Amino acid sequence: MALNSRGRKNLALHKPAWQKSTYSSYTAERAVDGQYTNLKWYGGQCAASYWEQTTAEWRVDLGGVRSIHHIVIQYATGNDVWDEDNWLTSAFLGFSVHISNTTNKEDGVPCFRDTNYTTATIPNPVNITCPYHGRYVIYYNNRTHPPYPEGFSDYAFTFLCEVEVYDCPSPGYYGKNCSLECPQNCQDGYCDSVKGTCLDCKPGYIGSRCNQECPDGFYGKKCVENCSRNCVVHVRCDTVTGRCLGGCQAGWTGDTCEKSKLLCLIK
Repeated sequence: MALNSRGRKNLALHKPAWQKSTYSSYTAERAVDGQYTNLKWYGGQCAASYWEQTTAEWRVDLGGVRSIHHIVIQYATGNDVWDEDNWLTSAFLGFSVHISNTTNKEDGVPCFRDTNYTTATIPNPVNITCPYHGRYVIYYNNRTHPPYPEGFSDYAFTFLCEVEVYDCPSPGYYGKNCSLECPQNCQDGYCDSVKGTCLDCKPGYIGSRCNQECPDGFYGKKCVENCSRNCVVHVRCDTVTGRCLGGCQAGWTGDTCEKSKLLCLIK
């Protein structure tokens, strides 16, 4: 299992977790309890779902939107050699990991989906680079559309012994030791925790580090909104709000000069 490195912290440790179904007492929280010395799925340190399920879903709530650097998943091994002869490899195949701001994986982004591993090649633990941000990390697997690829189990299982989600301990920082502040115009202060590039920009800014204001004539999110042609100088408006900086042309009013004075008088 990967250890904390370069100042990054396991954000998932002891956080609230959920899974679609639970076998006996092997609850979702067992996958974020920091214990994985016993890798039998029934050994008391792993989360496990009911048998004969067509879908398996598990998630952890990070407690708020957080930047993510990488995720480490330790799947159950039965404390046996992890190779093509270990039946648990077939249950791990085909899994995916999603990052979302809601409990619905479809509202988020997929950061990994297994489409190539076999029972002989799937790693365990698996280390997934995932440079996104969100509140929920969701593990998903399904057996809903047979026939399945060679080696796949007939049913989907949650046999997760530990899921670790790593990034800088404090939001808004990046770098080797998480000591550098993200650029000030990054949306919500989030940036890539290695390179410091913004994951998104505040309205009015563009560029990998969000240090470029919108060009003349444009404003707003991603600088795709056009300044009003009713501005005195239609290529000049506030790059965040679109408010005309030099006032409105004759006959127009409002922050973005969108209201006709004549219509206002009629009303």
